[in-house]
Amino acid sequence: MPKVTFLPANITVDVASDENLLKAAMGAGIHINASCGGAGVCNKCRIFVEEGQVKGEELPEGGWKACATTPVTDVVVRVPVESQMDRKALARPLARKAAAWIQAHGEELSVKSEPAVAKRLISVPEPSVTDHISDLGRISRELGQNLNLDVDGDVLHHLPYALRDGNWTVTASLLESQVPDYKRLIRVEPGDKTKAQHGVCIDIGTTTVSARLVSLLDQKVLAESSDYNPQVSYGEDVISRMEFARKGDGLKILQEKIVGCLNKLISELLSETGLEREDISLVTVAANSVMTHFLLGLETKFLRSAPYTPVANKFPQVLARDIGLELPSHVRMFLAPCVASYVGGDIVAGVVGVGINHQPELTLFIDIGTNGEIVLGNQDWMACAACSAGPAFEGGGIKYGMRATVGAVEVVHIHPETFEPMILTIGGKKAKGICGSGIISLLAGLFMTGALDRQGKFRRDLPTKRIREGRDGWEYVVVEKEATAIKEDIVFTEADVENLIRAKGAMFAGYLTLLESVGMSIDDLERVILAGNFGSYLDLEQAITIGLLPDIPRDRFFFAGNSSLTGAQVAAISWPKFKEMEKVAQMMTHFDLADNPRFMDNYVSCLFLPHTDLSLFPSVKEALKEE
Repeated sequence: MPKVTFLPANITVDVASDENLLKAAMGAGIHINASCGGAGVCNKCRIFVEEGQVKGEELPEGGWKACATTPVTDVVVRVPVESQMDRKALARPLARKAAAWIQAHGEELSVKSEPAVAKRLISVPEPSVTDHISDLGRISRELGQNLNLDVDGDVLHHLPYALRDGNWTVTASLLESQVPDYKRLIRVEPGDKTKAQHGVCIDIGTTTVSARLVSLLDQKVLAESSDYNPQVSYGEDVISRMEFARKGDGLKILQEKIVGCLNKLISELLSETGLEREDISLVTVAANSVMTHFLLGLETKFLRSAPYTPVANKFPQVLARDIGLELPSHVRMFLAPCVASYVGGDIVAGVVGVGINHQPELTLFIDIGTNGEIVLGNQDWMACAACSAGPAFEGGGIKYGMRATVGAVEVVHIHPETFEPMILTIGGKKAKGICGSGIISLLAGLFMTGALDRQGKFRRDLPTKRIREGRDGWEYVVVEKEATAIKEDIVFTEADVENLIRAKGAMFAGYLTLLESVGMSIDDLERVILAGNFGSYLDLEQAITIGLLPDIPRDRFFFAGNSSLTGAQVAAISWPKFKEMEKVAQMMTHFDLADNPRFMDNYVSCLFLPHTDLSLFPSVKEALKEE
């Protein structure tokens, strides 16, 4: 059995001669870009063979296609820089506009601390010949006669020692129930531990995972950490991952990967604060429908194909240790409810996190991503839909696209006369590729300078060598190879432009269709809230220029940052807020755009820059006149 060494990680694994190197890398925990999940169609899983012999498919630009290459002898494989993920990019400060909505409405959105798990200090009399009821009976009596109390089995094992070690004073952790006046005793600690009440709040995204450690008493954020979702090695988007989950132990592997990521983040939070695992009272999670299924190890086969049926939309409380989280036995995990197959708990948490369900203004709430999700409504009603925009906004389907990590081009400015670019990369390092914000910036710049026409085709008659005919058609050279980290030209092709136009078209067609479905138009919108980390780095004018966002007065736009994580935090602090999530999920009317004939009509109309109907984009129309 050949040995394969992956550089620069310097990890060596045994690989069967019929096993491709992408699968071998997955097993070794090595990430290689593979946006198609190993289906062989994206051509992004490039590797370089430094030593040894392999058989398979070589790529035109150099290197080998990992998903189609197997070892013949012992080999040394180098993973190129574009596949290497650097977490430092996740820790970069958000643009000043990020979380503007939360900051502006901080007092209005503040909640009272009423966590689902509350601690009470209890002192009970020592047993005597005249008062010899059971230890549990003493606790129940002290808590009150009108309280229906259930008890975790583990509590009974610790109870007698906790009472006596605490000199008959203990801290009882009581779990709220769906039933009024009914609680569950989940933990008893000797002495006064009432100040040790903390919650872990988690947002599981398709690309990134974020976690916060918060005090449930004073609501302070004590620590925060993020990482890339390790499931990206098995597919950039949820569709690819669901396909992987259907094969062999695929579902088990995906669950183990996300649980391992959460355990790492929790350890980092505790290390930063000096707290112990015993100080954690609960965990709240907000995630889209597919990520929620993977976390719980639930079958996604029927979620993958029509009629797209999830196992559940509302999930029971889960003992954290039962899914593999390294937390004490008393810790419960609460999951935000989903609405439909592709409108998940992340959106429900975001809506509650920014308080749309308490405000009268007609609001369009947008989370732009592979599976763009939108909500329209206010405190009285809500409609929602999912727009399958594809992975273009996260670099997928773009020749030199990549996620937002160190070395990714994130801002591009095109000179209107020379068509020369000015770029900024994340971390100020040599360019490896272009991330989502850079792709939008580039598309807008090329369009407004006239390098691209409204159909997304490069003009061939401009006085610049940047626009040329390449191997895959006409392209624009963003960064010349001498200035890149990958030692080849980073280009932006007409095929890339087409993918982006389709992605932005799906989003905008979703807004139009949802508005039309309730008898409204874009002019009726009183505000637009952009959610998610991607939205935080989005340049508003550029997004409007390409037709991704509606052309309405700019003071109606707000940036909410990671509203999903905010919602998870609110739910941890307040049990009533978690209950609100369930109400919000129930009040949302879901529109399936795939079955809506108006959506396809709107979508086709969106396949221009910015749209076939320029009257929908008056500011862009005016700017084009000036040009």
